[in-house]
Parts: sequence; C-alpha cells; structure tokens
Amino acid sequence: MKKIVRFFIYGVLVLNLFSCQQQKKVWDIRDYGAIADNKTINTKAIQDAVDACTEAGGGTVTIESGIYISGTILLKDNVILNVAENATLLGSINPNDYKSIDPFVDATGQLRGKCLVGAVDANNIAITGKGTIDGRGDMFTPQKVNETLEALGESEKETQDFKENSLYAGGKVRKFDRPFLVRLVRSINVKLTDIHLRQPAAWTLHFFQCKNFEVDGIDIYSHANKNNDAIDIDSSSDGVIKNCTIDSGDDAICFKTTSPKPSANIEVFDCKISSEWGAIKFGTESMGDFKNISIKNCFIHDTRGGGIKILSADGANIDNILIDNITMENVEMPIFIRLGERRLVYRDAPRQPVGSIDHVTISNITATTRKKDDFRLSPTSGFFFTGTPNHKIGQVKLENIKITLPGGGTEKDAEIVVPENETDYPEFTKLGAVPAYGMYARHITGLDTKNISFTLNSEDKRKEIVLVDVNE
Repeated sequence: MKKIVRFFIYGVLVLNLFSCQQQKKVWDIRDYGAIADNKTINTKAIQDAVDACTEAGGGTVTIESGIYISGTILLKDNVILNVAENATLLGSINPNDYKSIDPFVDATGQLRGKCLVGAVDANNIAITGKGTIDGRGDMFTPQKVNETLEALGESEKETQDFKENSLYAGGKVRKFDRPFLVRLVRSINVKLTDIHLRQPAAWTLHFFQCKNFEVDGIDIYSHANKNNDAIDIDSSSDGVIKNCTIDSGDDAICFKTTSPKPSANIEVFDCKISSEWGAIKFGTESMGDFKNISIKNCFIHDTRGGGIKILSADGANIDNILIDNITMENVEMPIFIRLGERRLVYRDAPRQPVGSIDHVTISNITATTRKKDDFRLSPTSGFFFTGTPNHKIGQVKLENIKITLPGGGTEKDAEIVVPENETDYPEFTKLGAVPAYGMYARHITGLDTKNISFTLNSEDKRKEIVLVDVNE
C-alpha cells in the first residue's frame, strides 16, 4: 500500500513538474547568470537561456534592466528574444567573442559571417521589445581591434571553413571580418518588432535565404563604421518591411542576392529613410533574381547617393518592380537604373549570364535634390538609366513625377559622352555626369513616360532630356 501511495505521489509530482514546464513561457537571462554590470561577458548565460527555452518547446527569452555585454547569440526554434525598454544588449569589443555563420565574401571582397545575434536554419523566431541592441561598431577598425587584442593578450582567430580561393571571383579577399549586428540564415517565419538597432561594425540586419519574414516598427541608426547598411534582404522571399525609421551610413533598404536564389514577393511601405549612399537599392550583389517587389508610401530624406537604385550586375533578372508614392527631400541622384555585365561569383556558385531589367513602374514621385556643392557627382540629374549595347533594359514606365534640381550644368557638361564601363562596379559615380539635367536614358527597349516635370533652381546649359538607343 505504501509503495502504491509513494508511486502515486511521485507520479503526481512528475505530472505537476511537467505541467509547470509546459506552462513556463518566459526565460530571464538573469536566472542563468547574466549580470548587467557593463563588463561581464554574458554570452554563455544568454545562450543557455535560449537553449533551455527551445528545448522546452519555445517561449520568450527576456533581457531586462541594464546593459548586458555579449558575443554571438544564436536564436533557436520557437524562441522570441525580447529586449525590454530599459535594457541594452551590447556587443563585446573582443572579435574572438563572435562566431561566423555561413561565411561569404561580399562584392567589395570583404569576408563576412560574424554577428552579434544570429540564427541558422531556425523556425518561428523573433526579436522584440523597445530596448536596444548595440554593436559598438566604432571599436572594430583594424587599429582599435589590434589595441583590444593587445590589451587582452590575445590574437585574432580566423574565420573557420573559409576557402580563400573559391568563395570570391572578384579579386583579393580582405579577411578582417567585422561582425554584423543581426544575421538570420535560412530561417523561416521571422519577425522583428519595435527594437532599436544601433551602431554595427558592418551591416545591421541581414536576411539570407529566409522565408516569411516581417520587420515592423524598428528603428535603426547605423553610422559607426564602413558598410553600415541598415536592412539587407539577400536571396530571401515572402517578406514585409513597414513602419521603420532608418538612418544609415550606407544603403538603407537593400535587396541583394549573394546566391542564385531570388529575392522575391516582398513589400516595403510606410518607412522613413535617410542614407549616406542609397535609400532604396537593388544590388550591387545580384546573382539571383529580384521579382515581385513593391516600395510604397515612403519618405526619403537627407540622402547622399541615390534615392532609388535598381542595379543588375551579376546576372539578376529584375522583373515586376513597383515604386509608388515616394517623397524625397535633400537627396542626390533621385533614380538610377543600371544593367551591367560585371558577373561576380559568390559562394562557389556558377557564374551567371548577364541579367535583365523589365516591367519596372515608378509613379507618384516628388523629389528635391541636395544643393549643388553637396554632391559626390556634379552636376547631378533627375533620372539616369543605362543598359549596355548588347544588353538593353526592357520596359520602364514613369508616371506623375516632379523633380526639383539645382542646375549648374555648363556648356562643356552638355557635351559629355558617358562611358559604357559594362563590367565596372555599377554606380553612377563610376560612369560620371551626364549631358542632361532631367533624364539621361540609354539602351532601353521600352520607355513610357507620362506627366514628368523638372524644375531648375538655377540655369543649366545641358538639355532637359537626352535619349540614346531608346525606344519610346
């Protein structure tokens, strides 16, 4: 009888324990040893909380009250990382505290892979909360890293499984791997809401081969180092980016394909964007296609470089792109479209044939450019579109567009012959100024314009529109 009672009590305890485990929804990193003293490296404590959460079936790992320093944290299935409003996840300044996940080399020949928060092959993950994730990117210059390592008595560990001779076909690889802030690889059902992302050493938020993602209401400030892109959608599909505020030192919202898989079926709307290079950009890494992408109801301001750039350089077929209801203030080149023949190779993929650009609609745009003494390339123009002699841009439709420009073009500028430079890095700065202040278009099979106007603030000796090898 006692054995039966003991067995019954044991069974009840096990059942209650199982029930408690099933009911647990929040894992506090402090319960796993995390300390908010702004000096302890909390990587293991935070990762232990993530691992416990996913092993129990999922829930929320919460970061509360204070500053927690960490190296790489990898999210797992069914885990929400919540950074509370009064909390900061702060990146370690030691490069050896970061892991490289799925390393690759970008179009500039730089090794990439490290990150502060990452995920690989994860399902149903999220980063939420009104707190901050800060990468301290200013501490990742070569000089600062050397000083850090010398003070710690360490040497930098090289990224593992990096194959120097096969990952990149564009030249010499630079092995200094500055960590991204958030990097999500081959993950499904991903969401980021409300979070403040700050000062990465390289890109801020990178989706690679992800599916079903949503970015809603996040705030990005990214000016700590070089290549400070804000959001990079790379060979990823079925996504929404909305209600975001972005101030980036490099491209702000950038569609990439560093693999032959496409970036497709994506909506961007209701975002406020400032950039030091390109506010909305397709490319330059562009092996895979870009298809069925819409950008609507966005405000672009205080942007050097391009407001909207659509670039196929490495084989991308860009098709069915809608850009509608965009206001631009204080931007450089408002709209730049380039089909090129660079054909760089990434990730050991086969070299792709030259791509295409077709069925692009740009409508309801109001743009005001920067002052003429504040350009990377002067004099500027409203539109600059160019394919190549052997690979022409397809159908481009422009409707209801008003652009105000500074003027200042000279008679000499009106005689400019724009080089082809088919295999160069596909930026307007590589091609130079053009002999039109409003629109210069070249090598296009179908250009459809309706209700387009250009206003000059001062005299410009160039023509308003110059078309070369263009079918209207």
